[in-house]
Amino acid sequence: MTRGDVIIVDFPFSDRTGSKVRPALIVQADDFNARLSDTIIALITSSRVRFVGAAAQLPIDISTPEGRATGLRLPSVVQCENLVTIDQSFVLRTIGRLPDTLMKRIDGCLKAALGIKS
Repeated sequence: MTRGDVIIVDFPFSDRTGSKVRPALIVQADDFNARLSDTIIALITSSRVRFVGAAAQLPIDISTPEGRATGLRLPSVVQCENLVTIDQSFVLRTIGRLPDTLMKRIDGCLKAALGIKS
């Protein structure tokens, strides 16, 4: 499990009444992924309605080579404003990977989401 992996996660509802299987992006640094039982993820949605062009969101176009590398089946949006810490046991499988060019853009989205000035 490494930073940039697109994963399928069994994501629990906040009220603990169930869970939803959905894609996510691992954004936590690799050294922490290796040492800790938790990881930090950015949720991914295929609902384009949620995309408002925000600086904290990255659309994934699956018709491009970069988009196909993610393993996502539908056009999607990485929501860097929607970060979650989960136990690594919730990760069901890895389906793909964001290429370095997209991860550089994710870094910018994370800065925007967290209010980090360059």
